[in-house]
Amino acid sequence: VQLQASGGGLVQAGGSLRLSCAASGIIFSRYAMGWYRQAPGKQRELVASITNDGSTNYADSVKGRFSISRDNAKNIVYLQMNSLNPEDTAVYYCNAELRRTYFANLNYWGQGTLVTVSS
Repeated sequence: VQLQASGGGLVQAGGSLRLSCAASGIIFSRYAMGWYRQAPGKQRELVASITNDGSTNYADSVKGRFSISRDNAKNIVYLQMNSLNPEDTAVYYCNAELRRTYFANLNYWGQGTLVTVSS
């Protein structure tokens, strides 16, 4: 299983970035996908998630600014980030989770992509 995240970089406050996470080795359409982030000295936190049927959930800090979407044909999940501010600076990680009724859930992580927002 591979989750290849890309799209991070340096951006000025108020700018935008779009992160992508390409998945392989899983039946992508069955998985809930999420973006997490971890800033220096802080715990990893959920930024946004999308279920296999397209329902979305966002952290309060990014609501109205970030948008998560998925393309099941391409096995890619996106995170569109607008109105970025320095507090959004973190390593962003892609996550894939399959919840199963009779077996342990499956959970995979990508390698992370760094987003730096300058003031």
